[in-house]
Amino acid sequence: MSDVNAIDRLVQKNKQLKQEIAKVIIGQEEVIDQILISIFSGGHSLLVGVPGLAKTLMVNTISQALGLDFKRIQFTPDLMPSDILGSEILDENRTFKFLKGPIFSNIILADEINRTPPKTQAALLEAMQEKSVTVAGHNYKLAAPYFVLATQNPIEQEGTYPLPEAQLDRFMFAIKLEYPSYKEEVEVVKSTTSDHKPSVNALFNAQEIVDIQQLIRRIPVADNVIEYAVGLVGKTRPNAANAPELIKEYIDWGAGPRASQNLVLAAKAHAAVNGKYSPDIENIKAVATGILRHRIILNYKGQAEGFTEEKIIQEIL
Repeated sequence: MSDVNAIDRLVQKNKQLKQEIAKVIIGQEEVIDQILISIFSGGHSLLVGVPGLAKTLMVNTISQALGLDFKRIQFTPDLMPSDILGSEILDENRTFKFLKGPIFSNIILADEINRTPPKTQAALLEAMQEKSVTVAGHNYKLAAPYFVLATQNPIEQEGTYPLPEAQLDRFMFAIKLEYPSYKEEVEVVKSTTSDHKPSVNALFNAQEIVDIQQLIRRIPVADNVIEYAVGLVGKTRPNAANAPELIKEYIDWGAGPRASQNLVLAAKAHAAVNGKYSPDIENIKAVATGILRHRIILNYKGQAEGFTEEKIIQEIL
């Protein structure tokens, strides 16, 4: 199958996929789009939203519709790296045997990732970056595709361990979940308080997702689109020559080169699912907020004057 036909097929299957997910998840189309773009690009996502917005249900439903294995890890202050990775035990023959932890799955939901100490967070982040884990000197490859969806609660910062900037940078998207609209909430309450349990059909399998990730990488990009993406990321850095006054005044740190790479990859996936064979500047703009939001740090003055990361990104766009 040619790449053009593969993209046409992806558009069709993506529409069906969203219909399957909509059987269970009402609204949140933009959030679902960003998660799917992230999966198709081979990236990880950080979901930020208050409790009760069905983050776990959403991830579970998406993994069912994609035909992928799903594991949920509840992050708590006493969680150890071995609880995630697995550990070696002595079997009845007095030989060491490795028992795989929950990280050996296609989709991992790292629930409330900021509730666990840095040592345990780091165990997950090696897996995200290297797609493998090392236990007792042995290296184990993780199954492809491999995708981490971490959740974070924006309220209740008591007893949490905020992710360091270098670790936040490993996430392709930071996705904000908002409350549903009045109409959506009425639908949610109707569907969740009856005995009707919709079944979600698997439309893909693991190999098809890997093929899509390779297809996205092969999509050609014009030089001017790459230059626009790199220029946009450069504008977020307060010490850069082309940084707007707004950035110099209100930003402590800007986004690094990984943001430029992720912008181009996500723009390719955004173009593909919308039936375009090559991304343009509009596709870069469409994914920019989710990719830059967690990579820029407001200084004290910016926070005091009521600026948000989103507002800054809109200004430079």
